Amino acid sequence: MDNFINKVEASGIVALDLIDFKPSMEIAEFDIKDHLFMGVIVKEKHFRESVSGIDFTSFNGKAVAVFCSVDAIVPPWVYMLLAEKLHSNAACFDFKYPSSLELDLWKANLMNADLSVYKGKKTVIRARPDMPAALYMIATNRLKPLVKALMYGEVGMPKVIFKN
Repeated sequence: MDNFINKVEASGIVALDLIDFKPSMEIAEFDIKDHLFMGVIVKEKHFRESVSGIDFTSFNGKAVAVFCSVDAIVPPWVYMLLAEKLHSNAACFDFKYPSSLELDLWKANLMNADLSVYKGKKTVIRARPDMPAALYMIATNRLKPLVKALMYGEVGMPKVIFKN
């Protein structure tokens, strides 16, 4: 009886999947457009009344992406007012579209991750078709001083990026 050798397992290559660092926090949207006078202008009294009618507790534990989806001039005090309202409710908030906020949270998770388990190992970062390029760059920067070799792709057919 012939023994089969699993060459992938025998290679000693370990995989890092960037999807594991994807933020689990729900991202809520706050579009300033919905609170503009006639949908185009900030009128202080109207804006304050509109915002005072919002139950900000609905943002508890969520990341909030504050943005304006229409071309309007929004004075800085509007952002300050919203930040004051979100401060005691949202887990975090920023003035950006939801996809950008998600990427920032993803990057923060990767930056704060303990990657010491990859020290001295041959490591492959799994290929993902829609993975933001910034994450591959951060992972490479974080792993370069730690790993014996860094690769991209799949454990069985990796593309070597560098070897120490």
